[in-house]
Amino acid sequence: MPHTLDLQFLGRSGVIATAAIPCDGGVILVDPGPTSCLVALTAALATHGYGLGDVRALLLTHIHLDHAGAAGTLAQAWPGLPVYVHAIGAKHLAQPEKLLASATRLYGADMDRLWGAFLAVPEPALRPLSGGESIAVGGRIFEVLYTPGHAVHHVTYLDTAERTAYVGDTAGIAVGGYVLAATPPPDIDVPRWEESLTAIAGLGPASLFLTHFGVVPDAAGHLTRYRAVLRRAADRAREAVRAGGEEPALTEAWVGWLRADARTVAGEDAAAALEAAAPFDQIWQGLARYWRKRAERDGAGALDAPLT
Repeated sequence: MPHTLDLQFLGRSGVIATAAIPCDGGVILVDPGPTSCLVALTAALATHGYGLGDVRALLLTHIHLDHAGAAGTLAQAWPGLPVYVHAIGAKHLAQPEKLLASATRLYGADMDRLWGAFLAVPEPALRPLSGGESIAVGGRIFEVLYTPGHAVHHVTYLDTAERTAYVGDTAGIAVGGYVLAATPPPDIDVPRWEESLTAIAGLGPASLFLTHFGVVPDAAGHLTRYRAVLRRAADRAREAVRAGGEEPALTEAWVGWLRADARTVAGEDAAAALEAAAPFDQIWQGLARYWRKRAERDGAGALDAPLT
């Protein structure tokens, strides 16, 4: 099984995890996290007898900063370190200006405090993927599956020996017994997301690794549960968009509901970790954008039609 490295994001446990997979000659990292957590990543690796120089490859599920922010820093420090990522994401890692501009619209002046530096990945280090590949790294074989829904540049990696699927955010966030839909803007697509969940289940994984947070031993059970969680959040957001109102009030109502709902299951610390992993206002923004774009495309009746 992989080692779960807690990156202690903003000094809090249970927010961002990196998977460290032992391999021939070192270790493979899935989603190394942001550069702001590089000290914590280094310390966590050391507890398992590894240093950053022992990393043999980076497998990125997608390029959001909490997952991939340190990739360029590591690839520049260790030339020849391969970085596997979906082809759509690869171009943004090589030339990150557009990605950083989009993130800055969300995080503003907090960019550096949250994520630290985001350096470009040298193009020779990039290994662009489209899904359907089988990649060999350090004596391990991973099947690659394209899994959009959370992001158009999202992939899942299945370790064929241990049957662990590294699913990034496609199977959501699970902290303190509560499962949360991870729906930030701008790429949310609920039907494609449900198709991705079906495709992951079709791989027959025994366990999942969630970047937020860690190993889930019952893959099939979690995927079924998460499908219901995603549908519930999407339906609730649709109702709010259809009812209308001023955006600040809609956001406040959503955040208040989700904070209360999380605390029906999770303790205070776990609920705070959930919100640190996926700010609740951004969860609303992603789903509201999805429904509004769908209504623009298909007409207002799209808010009344079944979610297919």
